[in-house]
Amino acid sequence: MKELFSAEGVFVEYREKAVEIRPGDRLVHRVEEPTELWWKLKEAVKGKRVRIIVYEVEE
Repeated sequence: MKELFSAEGVFVEYREKAVEIRPGDRLVHRVEEPTELWWKLKEAVKGKRVRIIVYEVEE
């Protein structure tokens, strides 16, 4: 095995937005947006058989 990709950062960004459906009824709408890190990883592993291990980085 050889290393194809190594990077650190936020993989997907989340936003929550409260939407009022009817007067008095609210729904929380969650939006997920892939970051540049997601796109780079996707391109690095495209078409390859890989094992991906993810570690959470303490801040």
